[in-house]
Amino acid sequence: MALEHAPRTLDNADRRYLSNVMSKAMLAEDEELDLARRWRNDGDHRAMQKLVSAYLRLVVATATRFRNYGLPMPDLIQEGNIGLMLAVNRFDPERGVRFSTYASWWIRSSIQEYVLRNWSIVRSGTSAGQKALFFNLRWLRAKLERAGGGTVTLTDAARDEIATALKVSPADVSAMAQRLAGRDHSLNEAVGGEEGGEAFQDFLPDPGPSPEEIVSDKMDGSLRRQWLTESLKELSPREQLIIVERMLNDEKATLEELGGRLGVTKERVRQIETKAFRKLQTHVLRRSKQAGERLTAKLENFGCCAPA
Repeated sequence: MALEHAPRTLDNADRRYLSNVMSKAMLAEDEELDLARRWRNDGDHRAMQKLVSAYLRLVVATATRFRNYGLPMPDLIQEGNIGLMLAVNRFDPERGVRFSTYASWWIRSSIQEYVLRNWSIVRSGTSAGQKALFFNLRWLRAKLERAGGGTVTLTDAARDEIATALKVSPADVSAMAQRLAGRDHSLNEAVGGEEGGEAFQDFLPDPGPSPEEIVSDKMDGSLRRQWLTESLKELSPREQLIIVERMLNDEKATLEELGGRLGVTKERVRQIETKAFRKLQTHVLRRSKQAGERLTAKLENFGCCAPA
């Protein structure tokens, strides 16, 4: 089981509720239809309550089928009650279908959705095929075990047979089998269950930069800003204005706006911008090269002075 839930024992109130629910008799078909029509056509709440009360036992019976997923039985019943209420509000008594049959589908669907949401932190069964796979994989494997007279490992043949039966891909079967075989772990849980040992989170890789990379990027960024500031001083005041307004500000000015401020056409501003950018690029590259040459010289000097 993928998620371990603390089992909740039924208290006296729960037992009384179950006893009361299971003691109510099912309705005859004509009584079902009469109550459904009174609720649908006249909004008769007493008819609705009687219809719901009579089929709460369906909720309990359905919830019992899902108790092996490790979720609290009272919670499963509550989810089933939601499905029953949806069925009451959507049932059409003129369709020729028994309410008990119609309600069973809604109850089962609500409980299945609850199991899928809470069985594991990782959501399983997001499509109809995967839902069928989630709820039927164990049953199909057990069926194959009974037919083969022993435990069935998920061989290619068994995987393909299950995939064909449930109309999903063999890869989906393998992924779901692996998912059902594991369980969720707290990242703070000690590996191997030994207290004081390394936790699961200690083995997670950090996708962020290392401390060395952070320091290096910070120093490089500071150096590049220095080169850029020095290189800007090599440009004329008009070129500096255009570069700053067009490339360095968060809100970039348009060519037309700068043309109006400088008294030239926007095409002329574009030409000045292109020329200024090339000059700026040349100055920055020259400073970068000079810095590299100085670093190389220092390293060579250090090597000469280092002891043999």
